[in-house]
Amino acid sequence: MTGPTIPDTDRKQPAFVLVRPQMGENIGASARAMWNFGLDRMRLVAPRDGWPNPAAVAMASGAGRLLDGAGLFDDVAGAVGDCHFVMATTARARGLTKPVLSPERAMQEAARRLAAGERVAMLFGPERAGLENEDVARANALVNVPVNPEFPSLNLAQCVLLCAYEWRRATAEVVAERMDMAGADRADRQEIERLADHYEERLEAAGFFFPAHKAARMRLSLRNMWSRMPLTGADVRMLHGIMRQMVRRAGRG
Repeated sequence: MTGPTIPDTDRKQPAFVLVRPQMGENIGASARAMWNFGLDRMRLVAPRDGWPNPAAVAMASGAGRLLDGAGLFDDVAGAVGDCHFVMATTARARGLTKPVLSPERAMQEAARRLAAGERVAMLFGPERAGLENEDVARANALVNVPVNPEFPSLNLAQCVLLCAYEWRRATAEVVAERMDMAGADRADRQEIERLADHYEERLEAAGFFFPAHKAARMRLSLRNMWSRMPLTGADVRMLHGIMRQMVRRAGRG
């Protein structure tokens, strides 16, 4: 097996190198995880069941393009030979003097180096025992996922997904929180004011603001409540309707 000519587009993202992967399904699941987060540079080192692999294609689903373009190599040296900086994922201490990074820090470093024109690779080991010391010795840094120390083994595709997710966080704007309006428009201040007036008027008529010396504070609290609520126009109309119906029912009582 020989590696393909590496295109310049590899400079834009790290290459994810699966070293001696054992199951086609895990290769396909890794491809799917990579493509979920915008990565498509996969390299394979001596897959156990040969290549191409029908099980990988089936598992990759819509990410088959990654498998079609995957580089195939005899050994790790060939797979990372064009790279300037290599990181190896491992769950074990190796007795080697190397920086150990979290996935988050690793992908930040990858983004920084790629922006400077370097080529970066991430090594992922085979499912049964992970990377061998000889593989790790070729890396500039280690990547360690903060997992349960009593059960540190990660599935190959899970580890790929974790790193791919951190790549996305490092290179794309990720909104920490948002409100999905489901096609509705947020109520404007005039709508909220009319709703507050409606409720205050009806609650006044019902004797809600009692005793008198607490009425001002109660009105203020009510106004504050309306302003805190992320109401849509439909919400406002429904709340008006609820109050009108309650008043009608009370009038018939």
